[in-house]
Amino acid sequence: MKNSKDYSKKLRKLYRSLKKKHPNVRKIVYEDPVDALVYAIISEHMDANKAKSALKRFDDYFVDLNDLRVSRWDDIVEMIGKDTPATHELAGTLTKALRRVFNEHHKVSLEALKKMGKRPAKSALEKIDGVGKFVVDYCMLTALEGHAIPLTTAMVDYLRDSELVYPNAAEQEIGGFLTKQIPAKNGYEFYELLRSESESHAKKKRRKKKKTTTKKVKKATKTKKKTVRRKKTKTKKKKTEYKP
Repeated sequence: MKNSKDYSKKLRKLYRSLKKKHPNVRKIVYEDPVDALVYAIISEHMDANKAKSALKRFDDYFVDLNDLRVSRWDDIVEMIGKDTPATHELAGTLTKALRRVFNEHHKVSLEALKKMGKRPAKSALEKIDGVGKFVVDYCMLTALEGHAIPLTTAMVDYLRDSELVYPNAAEQEIGGFLTKQIPAKNGYEFYELLRSESESHAKKKRRKKKKTTTKKVKKATKTKKKTVRRKKTKTKKKKTEYKP
């Protein structure tokens, strides 16, 4: 990455400050990588807390992941939350991914990946329908002892907004840069800290944008009212003269 030395210093400074702010990050380890797969698919485009709540509803509603695999999209959408095109797409991604796992391993489990080397395991994950880089990296980090920093869109935006990475760097380049700066043993802690900070940053941006939009609407409304008032000017009536 361009100017990597400068960004490296900034990143280490951020990591130190976040560790002081949140000193007790509890590492999550999945016994079966398929559980990591499901959580990663749900949480990629959703705040972590909302994703955890959705996953709890999944556990309460579906018998197991095989039940989830054969369930109707409408039921899955209901457990996720709002009925939107995004949640329908998410439901489709979940069922497609679990079907691929079942067809490949004859059960809804990815325990077989733990017996492979890290590269073959990563390659197997990349072949699952609908699975992107974030999901693969999350599974590698939490279930397969891989060295990866999973990145959501919010995390990438935060890094760019805070000038912690080169502004024109691609997501893959940013991921590679982070893994060089953060040791494997600290990978999960850094991921959790960065994700939490990025989601707080995204909320602030949304509130600010909403506030700005509201101000613009109010200003436009006031301008419109003034214009209407100006148009309502009295016109003098012409006197009609009658000739005898």
